[in-house]
Amino acid sequence: MYTGQLIFAQLMAFLSRHEFAQCVHRYGGNRRVRRFRCWDQFLVRAFAQLTFRESLRDIETCLRAMPRHLYHAGIGLAVARSTLAQANESRDWRIWADFAQVLIAEARHLHADERFGVPLKAHSYAFDSTTIDLCLTRFP
Repeated sequence: MYTGQLIFAQLMAFLSRHEFAQCVHRYGGNRRVRRFRCWDQFLVRAFAQLTFRESLRDIETCLRAMPRHLYHAGIGLAVARSTLAQANESRDWRIWADFAQVLIAEARHLHADERFGVPLKAHSYAFDSTTIDLCLTRFP
């Protein structure tokens, strides 16, 4: 029985849709797009990252396995892997880079006064763990 918002939808509610829309508008990400807009692509990619999906086929299979929950997660509809592949190929990567910078700036602002747990004498950086995993599997 459905009793409230899914955890994924609660996590995505923290993100600024306005800031994301500005990033998309800056690079024309939704130009000539009918159904699968940049926000939908972002939600699918965030879902894939959080659930450790490894391929487009894996993402498609996972989304099609839970069609009734997609609406409550904010995704709306299951996505074919050809649609996701075409969107990944055709949309400007700077949309995602700019939005990542927005999120990093917000995290810095929120946690500026907190201790990091380990004393650091230099700057700390955020890395995408998928890059590290890929490098370690290719070059042990």
